[in-house]
Amino acid sequence: MDDLWSSNDATPSDVDAALGDLLKARHLDASNYSPARILNLVVIADGEWRGEILNRLERVGRSYPSRTILCCVEAGRTNISARAQVSSDESASIDGPVVGHESIILGVGEHQLSHLRSIVDPLLVSDLPTVVWSPHGNPEGVDSLISLAEIVMLDSLDDPAPGTALQRAQELSSRTHVVDLSWLRGTPWRERIAGTFDPPQRRHELEQIASVTVRHRPDSAAAALLLLGWLASRLNWTTGPLLADHGCHVGKARAGNQEVVLTVEPQGEQGVPGLAGITIEMTDGGSISLDRGEGGLTKTRRYVDAKTATWTVLGTSRGEAGILGEAIRQAMLRDETYGPALHQAQAMTR
Repeated sequence: MDDLWSSNDATPSDVDAALGDLLKARHLDASNYSPARILNLVVIADGEWRGEILNRLERVGRSYPSRTILCCVEAGRTNISARAQVSSDESASIDGPVVGHESIILGVGEHQLSHLRSIVDPLLVSDLPTVVWSPHGNPEGVDSLISLAEIVMLDSLDDPAPGTALQRAQELSSRTHVVDLSWLRGTPWRERIAGTFDPPQRRHELEQIASVTVRHRPDSAAAALLLLGWLASRLNWTTGPLLADHGCHVGKARAGNQEVVLTVEPQGEQGVPGLAGITIEMTDGGSISLDRGEGGLTKTRRYVDAKTATWTVLGTSRGEAGILGEAIRQAMLRDETYGPALHQAQAMTR
């Protein structure tokens, strides 16, 4: 069930008052109505992509935020348009509480981005963490809201220059907690790599790594750099810049007295953003590879005697809808490995 209010020319106080009236009406209609109170999500999006953003948010499932404020940036707009909505799924419970969510869609002009804080602040649910997500750039809007936000959600692949994207992530990380969708897409890969070396009889192989090649969709170089940054930070490697070499980027890391060759290699288009594969080669000639495949990741181990074994690791992909939902969940957590990995990844782009 939905209750709706809209205006083509509104102030933040108008929207706040209208939303309060909608909530009062819902409580009068249903005594078991209970608004969700977990977090605020503020989204800054280009107006022409409004439908696409709403579709992505609808697919996050149980991770849907308590109150969503979507700021649609429209060229030439001088006032604020607004739509406030209170929604609940009354079929989910007959006798128990009915949980509801609120959404606000604002049409704002480009000139209003720099003082978006004064527009959004009155509309937030107080005493809840606030997440800011700006999938189409608009850094001035993010900077305006950062004093209100405990978390900034971003996607490093949104900037075609991975060095610039990682630098922006690093700058925001110094001011607030950052959740990077490019990092989350690499979670299954990190889990499988860590699991490969987890058995005690395999631990010594970490000191025998001679080279690491990460393959990625052409727009996802940042994800590949973050994966290499994670390996470097966990294994105490010292990294340097990767240099262009026949379409790839190649460099070296220092692991004690040994050098490790690092390669970032773009591959042909794949259906989803992120990584395509990784190969870790050892000094004794053995190797371990993970490649994106049907139904999961295809894992190949080549032994010293040149024999190989191949199998599929199931259940490794969350899909893009799952990634956004996971990002909202991660807003309430802290991944202590992201910061060191980001620092190492940024060093490879200098």
